[in-house]
Amino acid sequence: MDITDTGRTPGPSFVPDACTLPTAEQPLRVTEFADMFATAVHRIVRTSATELHLILDGYPATEATARELAARETDCCSFFTFTFHPARVGHAVRALEVTVTVPAAHVAVLDGLQHLAETVVKGSGPA
Repeated sequence: MDITDTGRTPGPSFVPDACTLPTAEQPLRVTEFADMFATAVHRIVRTSATELHLILDGYPATEATARELAARETDCCSFFTFTFHPARVGHAVRALEVTVTVPAAHVAVLDGLQHLAETVVKGSGPA
């Protein structure tokens, strides 16, 4: 699930052997995450080697997409844990906090997910 310098082209270099998603489908899944990150991420916070927080916009469609992607991802990569909590961006803007955790043996996968989010978010800002 790593991306090239174009910022949007996924490749499977950090997908672990434990992933049961067929190889041909892995780039499609990465693209789904990249699309969500590009349109919904407000903030990315890494609190430890095994924990990543993504603050997403609070739209119901974003929450539905995030929950559906998380469910499909845990089906093929059962080491992921995704938790969802209401959050705020500023004083009044409703948001959704997605906490992603992995066991220490899969930190490289979380690193790749963080890199994808940061690269896509950075590339989606104003020119």
